[in-house]
Amino acid sequence: MKLEAWARRWGIPDLAIEDLRKLFGMASFDVIQPDKIQKSESAVMSLVRIEASKKGLRIFRNNVGATYNPKGDFIRYGLANESGKMNNFIKSADLIGIRHVKIRDHMVGMTIGQFVSREIKGSDWKFTGNERETAQLRWIELITGMGGDACFATDEGTL
Repeated sequence: MKLEAWARRWGIPDLAIEDLRKLFGMASFDVIQPDKIQKSESAVMSLVRIEASKKGLRIFRNNVGATYNPKGDFIRYGLANESGKMNNFIKSADLIGIRHVKIRDHMVGMTIGQFVSREIKGSDWKFTGNERETAQLRWIELITGMGGDACFATDEGTL
């Protein structure tokens, strides 16, 4: 079921859905600014990693895949890639990491680490809801649902 159909069924306003899309980095921007340079996924990846470093985050590339080692053993690597079926259902993001978060109220003064995850896309990317993007969105929903910070990233400024 598409998000929009689910939202209509529950009477959720379009404005709330657009806010949710922005939160997950899925906002649809109809107007492309002529002075804005379109960036490849690789360029966005570099910009987000530089931004993370400047902000004190520790962020790492999460390569996901499967191969055979020299002994002929089949090996899967990357988060949430324990089986092909799992990888088709949920796809972990390109970048994963951790940031310092100073807690207030009952844990005053403590600093904890918050899990950070970014699925990198080119700056001209638009969410289409295909199987791959839906599996990537499931990862984002899992991480944010557990208190982490995850979204699609199409430019620097997402951290």
